[in-house]
Amino acid sequence: MKVSFKLKEIDDHVLKLIVGLVALSLANVTAWLSHDIIGSISASYYEDGWARDFFIGFLFAISSFLFAYNGDSVAEMILSKIAALAAVGVVLFPCRCGQTPNITTYVHFTSAAIMFVVLAGFCSIFYRRAQAKGHRQARWRSYIYAACAITIILVIAVLGIDNFSGQHLGSKLPRLTLYGEWAGLVAFGISWLVASRAIPFITAPHERVSLLPVSAS
Repeated sequence: MKVSFKLKEIDDHVLKLIVGLVALSLANVTAWLSHDIIGSISASYYEDGWARDFFIGFLFAISSFLFAYNGDSVAEMILSKIAALAAVGVVLFPCRCGQTPNITTYVHFTSAAIMFVVLAGFCSIFYRRAQAKGHRQARWRSYIYAACAITIILVIAVLGIDNFSGQHLGSKLPRLTLYGEWAGLVAFGISWLVASRAIPFITAPHERVSLLPVSAS
């Protein structure tokens, strides 16, 4: 029997997988490659070498894939574009923690807040979609989405309170911003990995999709 293959366009599930993996890697890679102990992910911008390159490259990659993602509704399409622009704002206006706030600082934090709020919104969308399916694996996914949304919201709240209180919490925990960003990105990455339907234990066989760029015919 002759088997032929045809190339497929990259679909939304592959985009979710890639975005999830990049988001999970961003904080750890930039912190590991930095020569000094950094207080935030964006501080790696001011490091020479690989840390800066990965910070810029990973965020532009996330932005590009979010621009390409349209989801299953107009709302998802619009939200993905907003998150993509916010990610660009984060990378184009990096700031150092602990310095006197300026316009760059305000644009950076505003962009980061918008990006995380939108990502929490995506978790809510994914949650409702999984709940509507009703079967066991979908319910498991909905619990993960809920946990990720709560984590992102808590990160926004804690970092926001710290910022408006004159970094009262940050003075006691110097790397608070880094830990918060790490937690938010991990929640973001996990939610999109789960939504990619690439994890077998939380994806029913009839839901599972092939992530290879070829299909048998």
